[in-house]
Amino acid sequence: MAVVASELGWPSYQISPVERWRGDEHADQEDCIAEEVPIALLYNGEPHAVMLATPLDLEDFALGFSLTENIVASPCEVYSIRVYLRAEGIEVRMRIPEARCETAADKGRNLTGRTGCGLCGARTLQQAIRRPAPVGQGVQVSSDELTQVLAELTDHQRLNRITGAVHAAAWVVPGRGIQWVREDIGRHNALDKLIGALARRGADLGGGFVVVTSRASYEMVQKCASVGITFLAAISAPTGLAVRLAKDTGVTLIGFARGDKHVVYANPQRLLHNEA
Repeated sequence: MAVVASELGWPSYQISPVERWRGDEHADQEDCIAEEVPIALLYNGEPHAVMLATPLDLEDFALGFSLTENIVASPCEVYSIRVYLRAEGIEVRMRIPEARCETAADKGRNLTGRTGCGLCGARTLQQAIRRPAPVGQGVQVSSDELTQVLAELTDHQRLNRITGAVHAAAWVVPGRGIQWVREDIGRHNALDKLIGALARRGADLGGGFVVVTSRASYEMVQKCASVGITFLAAISAPTGLAVRLAKDTGVTLIGFARGDKHVVYANPQRLLHNEA
């Protein structure tokens, strides 16, 4: 796969003057504000979707989106990714097999994908609620390692430290800690970026687990299961649909993972606890 990225010149955040108040006292200061930009995804020249996303790691985003939306079956089917700056936003143009492009046209979204929604613009219930195949055996994770990862994750969230407004998705390999982190104002975009980054590097997606700084909504489980990731931990709550999908596909789903506390919602066999 050839990746050609232009020099975008589109910052991931802006600096803006603000009034900062505490009680009756205020100060004129500057604040860093995360950007969200329309990202148009095109396959073989044909528009597919427009997503609102943070303009970082867009090649990873494009590949991850293509995989988790089942537009392509493997990274090798994305022949090239080219990123272009436009006046209204950013275009990401991909070349894929023509047969896949016809399938993508059937799945095309007719609305802009909102920042907080991974399903916006899907035109049918079948498009929105996909059921991936069951995942494999996957990894086993100790509760101590999960606690350690949660303690270290903040240090890997560069953009969030600046703006306080973006989610992170982290890839962890048991015994090796956090390997990759991707950030975006949309939780599903951050996960797509992470999956794309892993796919570009040929990572074993059954050999690690994902931690996200968000709730575990349905599409987060769907995206993990669709590429064979077997373990997802979120710092906030899951949804009922996410729990049902995790049980159906065999994904271990952890919610409220904060400090040394967590709740196991589905498939607890992969999380190992120290016996008292």
